[in-house]
Amino acid sequence: MTKIKEITNYLENWAPLSYQEDYDNSGLIVGDRDIEVTNVLITLDCTEAVIKEAIARNANLIIAHHPIVFKGLKRLNGSNYVEKTVLLAIKNDIAIYAIHTNLDHVMYGVNWKISEKLNLHNTKILLPKTSLLEKLTVFVPIEATEKVLESLHIAGAGQIGNYKNCSFTVNGIGTFLPVGKAKPYIGQVNKLEKVNEDRLEVIYPVHLQTKIINELKKAREFAFKNLHNSLIFSIL
Repeated sequence: MTKIKEITNYLENWAPLSYQEDYDNSGLIVGDRDIEVTNVLITLDCTEAVIKEAIARNANLIIAHHPIVFKGLKRLNGSNYVEKTVLLAIKNDIAIYAIHTNLDHVMYGVNWKISEKLNLHNTKILLPKTSLLEKLTVFVPIEATEKVLESLHIAGAGQIGNYKNCSFTVNGIGTFLPVGKAKPYIGQVNKLEKVNEDRLEVIYPVHLQTKIINELKKAREFAFKNLHNSLIFSIL
């Protein structure tokens, strides 16, 4: 059976939450990501009527364009339509997911479809979203460079427009001096150690940061096991 998180992960891979506007509230608003999905109801707005339709259709996941909650709720006593809708969803174990301005911004999203329907040509983004990319800098021994870069690229780092596997590498000598109760993987306490290593730099989308860091850790573990514990890395 498919779980809610499998569907939301798919949607967020297409329209990352980092693409939404600051005022927006896209994402899973109500519900448990680990619940198995019975049926899905798709709507423009989530209202009490939509919740009741979901109940009738045995749907426990509603995907709406507009979030039912934009600002924080201080009370849940049914005093307005937002609270009534959320309460009804919770009582019936129905999850509500919103995919709003992130879907507006993404390529082949809402605005692209509107442009297509209007038969517009030579379209371009009028106000590009900023702060969507970060740079990862990591230091590794030269023996581990290929493995680390491969892992980062598979995870989605190093893609710039229509170019994939982009990176920058510079070689140098890294030094460190273990002191006190240090237990270095290589070298000795109170003795300056020098390592021939590469400095790697890659650009990555902010919404892939967790995945990329996890892949980097896996590459680090591989290097520990296969390169005589010689991987020294730091993230800038």
